[in-house]
Amino acid sequence: MVTKDSLGAVLGVGLVVALLSGVAAPSLHSQARGPGALAERLAAMTAVTGYEQAMVDSLLRLVPGARRDRAGNAILVLGTGSPRRLIACPLDEPGYVVGGIRDDGWLTLRRVGPAPGPLFDQQLEGQRVTAFGVVGPVPGVVAVRSTHLSRGRGSSDEPFTVDQAYLDVGASSPAEVERLGIAILSPVALTKRPHLYGQGLLASPVAARRGACAALAGAAMGAATASTTGQTVIAFTVESRITRRGTLTLGNTLGPFAESVIVDGGDEELGQLAEAADTTLPTDRFGRAVLWSLPRRYGGSPVETVALQDILNLERRLAQKIGGSR
Repeated sequence: MVTKDSLGAVLGVGLVVALLSGVAAPSLHSQARGPGALAERLAAMTAVTGYEQAMVDSLLRLVPGARRDRAGNAILVLGTGSPRRLIACPLDEPGYVVGGIRDDGWLTLRRVGPAPGPLFDQQLEGQRVTAFGVVGPVPGVVAVRSTHLSRGRGSSDEPFTVDQAYLDVGASSPAEVERLGIAILSPVALTKRPHLYGQGLLASPVAARRGACAALAGAAMGAATASTTGQTVIAFTVESRITRRGTLTLGNTLGPFAESVIVDGGDEELGQLAEAADTTLPTDRFGRAVLWSLPRRYGGSPVETVALQDILNLERRLAQKIGGSR
């Protein structure tokens, strides 16, 4: 049976770093340089839908001239006049918030938005997670049912759901939870441990989206010498998984755009950057909209995998689109 004391031993507090502060955990054998290093850094961070502002803060420090708009996006505006184009990458990821605090200090969870897959919640069971409170990130473990105590009691074979998730953060009362800075609606996600392996591969939850945003950030960092025709808006957008509020705000405040490019992850074979029409955006605000997809393996899993070379290729293509010489 899992107890609070045994969970504390399993937890390994020293492995948890300030993921949401913009500083990634150091890799034990970092092979990454350039966009790979940036992708590894972003992959170590958490940006549950509605709680992306710490990652936005990091991008504002990273990209010269970037600013925050009224929706909370990080944006960089280059040039003036027409044509006006948008290049954007969504930041947010599926995750959870604290839904309740029990008298014994255990936490219950609620999912933010729809599950990206039918078995998404099963990734939580028995895993290390991080809760992000006002004091900082707090490590925790989602408990598992004792097979010894439940044996012969007609336990259900139904898949694990978020309603069965009980999170232990080492507290034994609501007052101790409060001292940790955790409250109702504090975001919770799997603890990020980006892993570089094989020939330039990076594995992490939402690795493709993080890699796509790293490619755009790298291209934006080199945009100071870009020679653009018209105006280019580079944006890292919030709340894409529910309402697309961040992207739609850009269309209303800085549009209309003649052309829009959205960069994200996709399920193509590694080595194959894909382009497809994005028919979800209104043409009167976003013009001809296309989706550029960074390929991934094992999409939606804790070991979603991308190739560093694909990130570099996407950065070069984005730099050309912006008008830079990189």
